[in-house]
Amino acid sequence: MGLTIVPKEEFLSHAGTRLEPGEWFEIGQQRINEFAECTEDRQYIHVDEELARQTPFGGTIAHGFLTLSMLSHIASDNRIAPEGVVMGINYGFDKVRFLAPVRAGKRVRAQVEILDITAREENRFLVKQGITVEIEDEETPALVAEWLTMAVTG
Repeated sequence: MGLTIVPKEEFLSHAGTRLEPGEWFEIGQQRINEFAECTEDRQYIHVDEELARQTPFGGTIAHGFLTLSMLSHIASDNRIAPEGVVMGINYGFDKVRFLAPVRAGKRVRAQVEILDITAREENRFLVKQGITVEIEDEETPALVAEWLTMAVTG
């Protein structure tokens, strides 16, 4: 689907729209290791493959915050934006729950539903997205979140 641009006056009517799932994206061990270095979170369940095999996870897992931070990429495959959008700004989260670990080498994708769109001034729209990060071939998602972004038009 990619980016769908709609007239500003129609943008509000897209609240309640469920978008097509994004593309699958692999969370590999190298990315996990790099995230561990960047955040100084080197807990063995993330970076020590031998020790992590002895845990109930059976191997290393991605940091929950790594999965969360990947939303900027994995939720970008399918988006709706108002005509004249010049930027999107992270506004925060109303809810984040980590439901299942993402094992190294697994693929994830985002399922996005536009929960609400609120007009703020003439050139800003607050968008609340319901995000579910699915793990390929697993029933329980990695995380669910209510992500707030501000779409700014020119």
